[in-house]
Amino acid sequence: MVNTVIKKYGRIDCLVNNAGIVQDATLKNMSEAQFDDVIEINLKGVYNCTKAVVDIMLEQQSGVILNASSIVGLYGNFGQTNYAASKFGVIGMVKTWARELGRKGIRANAVCPGFVLTPILEKIPAKVLKALEDRVPLGRLARPEEIANTFAFLASDEASYINGAVIEVSGGLTL
Repeated sequence: MVNTVIKKYGRIDCLVNNAGIVQDATLKNMSEAQFDDVIEINLKGVYNCTKAVVDIMLEQQSGVILNASSIVGLYGNFGQTNYAASKFGVIGMVKTWARELGRKGIRANAVCPGFVLTPILEKIPAKVLKALEDRVPLGRLARPEEIANTFAFLASDEASYINGAVIEVSGGLTL
């Protein structure tokens, strides 16, 4: 992946770590495999992708690392021990990388969406989705482009002094 981008563009200006899975179960019922799978993709995947580009960004003396976390990484959620741990871990990496890499011209930030109208919500019954919408002060769930716009801003020069930030984009769900 990295070699393909370097070959085509000659540099890497921004990395967005946005892969993630859920395998929900209460702690009592969660299998070790469920825990490990979520940690492997949601946390170790972020580490692996960032590790793959950091030398290039250091050589360039510039770059932006953006990680998708979640409000669950900030506040926890019933039945999501593995997901909460992975998304909280992503925040910890952002804070660490912001300190380690900031003076070298590389910014690191995290975006913590609430519930977004994507296929990941398709398994949730309509009644439950409606209850979630009712909890959001804006009265609706996020559209994917609203989250994408936050990432686009953080990747831009307009956000050049934002480093180590964890930005909740939830319509006020956690108020």
